[in-house]
Amino acid sequence: MAEKSRRRVQLEESLREEPGDPFLRYGLALQCLQDGDVEEGRSRLRALIDDRPDEEIAAYHQLGRSHAEAGEAEEAASVLRVGIAKALAKRDHHAAAEMEGLLDTLE
Repeated sequence: MAEKSRRRVQLEESLREEPGDPFLRYGLALQCLQDGDVEEGRSRLRALIDDRPDEEIAAYHQLGRSHAEAGEAEEAASVLRVGIAKALAKRDHHAAAEMEGLLDTLE
């Protein structure tokens, strides 16, 4: 397992106080990825998506990116396609375009 950064420890402490805070949950997931704890980061992103599938559009992008960076194109494309649909449903064309751009690099 990757060594925990100071920032990750701080986020974990904050999350213990506010366990449902989606901003803290997302931040911790990204910090896990940044620290090299990819499986934990992905797990946290998936949990956030499962809990708030129509709200956490950025989580789809980051999860898709994580898979793309690992060379897991099929998994990345699957996540990104769902994220694009969710973004378009919310009329978040910027997020949809970012995910479409990443998806284009996979195909």
